[in-house]
Amino acid sequence: MTQTVITSLNDVDIQSVAGLAAKIQEEPDVAATKWSAEVEWKGGFRSEATIRDFSSAKSDEPVQLGGTNTGPNPVEQVLGALGNCLAVGYAANATAAGITINDLKIEIEGDLDLHTFLGLSDGNAGFSNISVKVKLDSDASPEALQALHEKVTSTSPVGHTLNRAVPVDITLA
Repeated sequence: MTQTVITSLNDVDIQSVAGLAAKIQEEPDVAATKWSAEVEWKGGFRSEATIRDFSSAKSDEPVQLGGTNTGPNPVEQVLGALGNCLAVGYAANATAAGITINDLKIEIEGDLDLHTFLGLSDGNAGFSNISVKVKLDSDASPEALQALHEKVTSTSPVGHTLNRAVPVDITLA
């Protein structure tokens, strides 16, 4: 009998992910990574973030906040980063569990009061709440999907970053 070896599920290269996990198990220091971005101001509320060798990502504010609406604003990008991170987590963990994803949509909303940002009061300038609704279509059992969901939400780097205080050192060079 011939055994079929699955090399891709959910459009994820299983061997690459397994290879990275094996390397990190053998050499734990490989897991310590550093990520970076460079942002250049383009005038007004417009800026562009360059990350690795990709085309720059534009940022701007909506017209009602004084921008020209040429791109998502930074807080929208935070929500997008969380959604993208969760999508990676679902794809990676579903693949590792042998679960086929038919469709995945992640809806994210954040509540933000502009008083502090606009200098009208002291307080929290950031989100006071972020809610996420995951719409996952799969033929897997409800129990398998719940286990997948718990794994993804407990291992999301962006989710962890948003859920705890992270030291941020901002210096003027």
